[in-house]
Amino acid sequence: MSLKLYGRDPLKMFEDVFNDKVSPFFSSMITPSFRVDISEDEKAIYVSADMPGMKKEDVKVSMEDDVLCISAERKQEEEEKKKGYHRIERSWGSMSRSFSVGDNVDGETIEAAYDNGVLKITLPKKESEPKKGKEIEVK
Repeated sequence: MSLKLYGRDPLKMFEDVFNDKVSPFFSSMITPSFRVDISEDEKAIYVSADMPGMKKEDVKVSMEDDVLCISAERKQEEEEKKKGYHRIERSWGSMSRSFSVGDNVDGETIEAAYDNGVLKITLPKKESEPKKGKEIEVK
């Protein structure tokens, strides 16, 4: 008879501790990040990042070469005073994600909006010149 903890081999317990499917709390402490959805159509690339609890001023979006970088820094302080105790908790941390979007994005017309904890970025694609034949004038 082997010892099993919650249906798992206890010797393999630590393999899953930092797996976000098993323990999102621990994995977020080690690698703070945010979830991102990316979609694309013929006109643009759309990025939607879930960043709950962030302030708009703490979110930064930049584009260098063909890499989109989203970063944020969270600083939070909570204070509670009641009869018999005084509690102050602080937390902070920074997170960032970078994505290679290719060289067909028009870097001058990128738009970003932040509302209710969701950052939405639209990366319009450059107009590509049609690869059609060229008419040559006969002289």
